[in-house]
Amino acid sequence: MTDPEQFHVYDTTLRDGAQQEGLSLSVQDKLAIAGHLDELGVGFIEGGWPGAVPKDTEFFRRARTELNLKNAQLAAFGATRKAGTTAAEDPQVRALLDAETPVVTLVAKSHVGHVERALRTTLDENLAMIADTVGFLVANGRRVFVDAEHFFDGYRTNPEYALRVVRTATEAGADVVVLCDTNGGMLPDDVGATVRDVLAQTGARLGMHAHNDTGCAVANSVAAVDAGATHVQGTVNGTGERTGNADIITIVANLELKRGMTVLPDGALQEVTRIAHAVSELTNIVPYSRQPYVGASAFAHKAGLHASAIKVDPDLYQHTDPAQVGNDMRLLVSDMAGRASVELKSRELGYDVSGDRELVTRVTQRVKDLEAAGYTFEAADASFELLLREEAEGRPSYFDVESWRVITESRPGGDAVSEATVKLRAGGERVVVTGEGNGPVNALDHALRTAIGALYPEIDKLELIDFRVRILDAAHGTDAVTRVLVEMTDGKTSWETVGVGANIIEASWEALVDAVTYGLLRQGGAAIS
Repeated sequence: MTDPEQFHVYDTTLRDGAQQEGLSLSVQDKLAIAGHLDELGVGFIEGGWPGAVPKDTEFFRRARTELNLKNAQLAAFGATRKAGTTAAEDPQVRALLDAETPVVTLVAKSHVGHVERALRTTLDENLAMIADTVGFLVANGRRVFVDAEHFFDGYRTNPEYALRVVRTATEAGADVVVLCDTNGGMLPDDVGATVRDVLAQTGARLGMHAHNDTGCAVANSVAAVDAGATHVQGTVNGTGERTGNADIITIVANLELKRGMTVLPDGALQEVTRIAHAVSELTNIVPYSRQPYVGASAFAHKAGLHASAIKVDPDLYQHTDPAQVGNDMRLLVSDMAGRASVELKSRELGYDVSGDRELVTRVTQRVKDLEAAGYTFEAADASFELLLREEAEGRPSYFDVESWRVITESRPGGDAVSEATVKLRAGGERVVVTGEGNGPVNALDHALRTAIGALYPEIDKLELIDFRVRILDAAHGTDAVTRVLVEMTDGKTSWETVGVGANIIEASWEALVDAVTYGLLRQGGAAIS
């Protein structure tokens, strides 16, 4: 990779992307997504607004000990100080220091109308707020980026003042001034012309933050880079308010594959499909099949003219090699689709299956059949590894389940209580155990732990930390198929498993058994087979 300081890839999925309607991230979700963003190779991860959002304050507190970032730096987001005070006295500015991130990104008004009508202050005071806040943070050892909000609209209205904002921020010590198309109304030619003009008149280092209201967020971002911007912001899968933000994955793929730039660490681009789908699961948003580069249909071809030509030369109907972004060409009438993905994922998990064509074929077909039934392995590596082991050498078994059942009792005026009974064989003995919980899955978890705890005491190290449900084929109403993803940890690392069933309890039990089995495998437990 070229020097990451020459070009900044800045991700704001955890902050701006989280403003999407219907999207709500827990602190654990944010920590997990941050890990994927670091794998993607972004230079900066904007974690949220400490001091203004309690959940974000908690994220930064936990990130100090729970995140081990290899590529990215964390950035705390906030606003310039309030009018009529000082940065040192503003509690929200102090909260940015308390987040203890190396980078702070400040949003600042650059549109005259917003300064006068939204901030209700004078143009000069707004400039003083920018200079004071940037200077204060720099003096306290922080690197500062400034998001010039509504810049393009402001530049059209009053270019002289918009330029003063850029100069003020730069002279106060800001490393980058990010030109924001906050309302998302710009087109690429206007963006390019504005960036070139601002760069020529200020000499500042410029960035681009685009929204997708005209469907041009990615194109606007590339146009800004072509015009001289060396910092680009976006979100994974383009999440965000209204129609979303620029999709950071599409941006970096375009820059690397279409502009010949190197903006990610070596090998990172080949991981973008996996990461895009993993983040989709964590945000509980169905992946968009026709998403550029990483969508399931991005390189899919039906029978007929396209398929015939592709068999001769894939380049005849594909703009790039899908392997470059970790995706796979799919001929919808072919049984070859997905083999490369299976080999790549197997190698990542420590299994070299490239020399066993029959094994790869079996695994590929099982994955295809299971995904057709509602399973997903993009964010459930543990379930995939168990499937791979089952086909290659036999799935490790620590217990054999005979049956399970759950009863939930609810009385007027009282909380519902669930009771689960699990019957299994472990260690050569038949075990029947009942467990109680505040819900069916919690009761099943307690019963399973009790049943095998004496034989496998290492299960005490395993903790269920996340539980996500998605209803498939929702048109069927209460008769729809349910998919459940659970995340478990041993205190050092975590893993995810998937279950699918006719109801939420059945799907949850399957995912739970996989999670426990994988956890015991990691702990070195002695399998019975």
